[in-house]
Amino acid sequence: MFLEGLDALDQKIVRLLIENARISYSDIGQEVGISRVAVKARIQALEQRGIIEEYTTIINPQKISGAVSCYFEIETLPDTLAEVTETLKENEAITQVYRVTGKNKLHVHAVAASSEEMEKLIREVIDPLPGVVSCSCNIILSRIKDIKGLRL
Repeated sequence: MFLEGLDALDQKIVRLLIENARISYSDIGQEVGISRVAVKARIQALEQRGIIEEYTTIINPQKISGAVSCYFEIETLPDTLAEVTETLKENEAITQVYRVTGKNKLHVHAVAASSEEMEKLIREVIDPLPGVVSCSCNIILSRIKDIKGLRL
């Protein structure tokens, strides 16, 4: 199994943090049967190993009036892929960029305050990208299932 580097106790701690990243060390300790100090040490070790990367607040843009969320499937020429990814990474409306297998080399998520802003992003950022062979844009209508982080 790909999680063999985590013992059973670390897996329990990570599960609790996935459910509630704001849970206290004391509460985790009570759940898993170790002291608050031991919990803190284990979590710090998980952070230092890069297993836990960050703690964040997740905003649902669909709950904000007028926000538009979409994803793009972009196929580029191989020699322009690096330039395209750099351009996309620098734009604050673009929330995720994934390199994927298959015909479309990039899977890109974006969130804009309105459909007008999304159109401006497409016109000023996406359309002029160099070496784009094909690009499709799909607006996200509703969130049915969205798992954050790794579920153990």
